[in-house]
Amino acid sequence: MSDTSRAAAGGPMRLRDFRLLLAGAATGQLGAQVTLVALPLVAVLELDAPAFQVGLLTAAETAAFLLVGLPAGALTDRLRKRPLMVRADLVRAVAMASVPAAALADVLTMVQLYVVALVTGVATVFFDVAHQSYLPQILPRDQLVAGNGALETVRSTAQVTGPGVGGGLVQLVGAQFAVIVDVIGYVLSALFLRRIEQVEEPPEPAAAGGSLRKEIAEGVRFVFGHPLLRVIAFTTGLANFSMAVLMATQTVHLVRVVGLEAGGLGLVLSASAVGGLLGALCAGRLAARLGQARVILLSVLATGPFALLWPLSGHGFAGAVFFAAGSGVVSFGAVVYNVAQVSFRQGLCPPRLLGRMNATLRFLMWGTLPIGALLGGTLAQSYGSRTALAWCAVGILAVPLPLIFSPLRRMRDLPGPQDDGDGADRGTPPEKAPADADERPASAPAG
Repeated sequence: MSDTSRAAAGGPMRLRDFRLLLAGAATGQLGAQVTLVALPLVAVLELDAPAFQVGLLTAAETAAFLLVGLPAGALTDRLRKRPLMVRADLVRAVAMASVPAAALADVLTMVQLYVVALVTGVATVFFDVAHQSYLPQILPRDQLVAGNGALETVRSTAQVTGPGVGGGLVQLVGAQFAVIVDVIGYVLSALFLRRIEQVEEPPEPAAAGGSLRKEIAEGVRFVFGHPLLRVIAFTTGLANFSMAVLMATQTVHLVRVVGLEAGGLGLVLSASAVGGLLGALCAGRLAARLGQARVILLSVLATGPFALLWPLSGHGFAGAVFFAAGSGVVSFGAVVYNVAQVSFRQGLCPPRLLGRMNATLRFLMWGTLPIGALLGGTLAQSYGSRTALAWCAVGILAVPLPLIFSPLRRMRDLPGPQDDGDGADRGTPPEKAPADADERPASAPAG
């Protein structure tokens, strides 16, 4: 029985290569979630950084999506994906290892943290674009939702366990040494990826040569030429902008307003990630029961109002519970949304454009992160973290609006793959996206 047949018969977990990809994601994500707690705490506790500098650190971690997001897609389409992911993991491991090394030498500064964040961010851009483009080479299209659901389960599990581990390590060994777990995670991820046996097809000649600018433009035209990809890009960009305000503000708020120590901070972030784990476990079944298009809309429409719990969180135990509950419900909706829309993108796009399509969307979606982080740091510095979190909640409440006013509102299921020769790769799809045979208007359109 072929790998594809085994995946169709028993799901993606029947495939050894997918299990290795999943193991790499698990180790890398666990380390990254520890650092999510530890790196801002290095700035807050060890270097006594003000709120704006913490926001600037968050912006540096995500600035790469603006700086190299578009060329990363064209370059990824020219290269084999698995070796690129291995190299990105090793670059991130070396960059993160410099933090405890500098701490031991007593020369650690905020400038070094900014550089480390920027370098790891650039490597992450290439890794993520290659990762999303590589999954369709391992799994058949009808298994992409299950595969992405498994990857989101791993990510959400890391989000549940990682911050708690990170907070405990910070209290035991200090924030600057807790990031060693991230170094180990990236090294293990590289080792798991190297063990994948599937022979990767070389890039097509059209993607391997020619003008980089023209190849980038081809990916941009594909995304902007498809009405559903356009609205997904705008919706996710708004959501990420709002979440960046949260990421830049939450450590300062939980430490200085709610009054948590490092261990308590880790537990709150772990508890809030439980919602994401539940979302990953439910995403496939919700998409099958309600339809992929409906799930994309309802997931953010129903969970967004719980973001109002963030600015309502005050000092003490009640404040910690409010913050964790708001994050948990919003995370549930975000993960269900991501599984549905990422699976749609992967199944829609011609293989030779996957890297550029994913990179263009990452540029549009994740390019808002450094801007949101800078705004969050500025608002927290000038008006306090509660005000920053209030504006974050307003942004989350606005996320469903592009979907409500788009063709997706009237759909149950999403379009199938586009033929590479029908003009899709030139950004000129038909006026209405082609629909699967079972697509039909929702009986009660949301909103």
